[in-house]
Amino acid sequence: MLTVTFTVRPGQGDPNGFDLGDMVFEGELGTARSTGRVPDAGMMIYLSVTLLLDGLRQLLDDRRKVVHFTAVDSSFGLVFRRNKAGASVSSGSEVIARTSRSDLAEAVLAAAENLEASGVAALPGDDVGRADYVAALDAFRAVIPAVGEDPGAGRRH
Repeated sequence: MLTVTFTVRPGQGDPNGFDLGDMVFEGELGTARSTGRVPDAGMMIYLSVTLLLDGLRQLLDDRRKVVHFTAVDSSFGLVFRRNKAGASVSSGSEVIARTSRSDLAEAVLAAAENLEASGVAALPGDDVGRADYVAALDAFRAVIPAVGEDPGAGRRH
């Protein structure tokens, strides 16, 4: 089981696409979080989630076997690997989760949709971060039906 959470840090003034926030990935083997690190590993959350969605979409539709994700303006990073059994999520050299590709997709999608409802919706309509986030989320949603067909999920012909 994988649980993913994206949050915006409070007290940043008017919402904008460059707001800082955090990520937490909790798996059965460990946890990777941007909070509580020295130096601070907070990130530009909307831009980072957009980058994550774009990278994972390529993993889920079989274009890439490995995605090295580094958050925007942060040292926080994760490695996602696709394999015959599903996928793994690593932080540094430590695997924190082994999961099916559909469970990975659903966990990230749920977190991204929660952030969309709680944060993206408050961004100005003409904010570039908002537009990129919504586009990445729509593209990510498009690969979800194919992912549910594990193994070999995400194949498009």
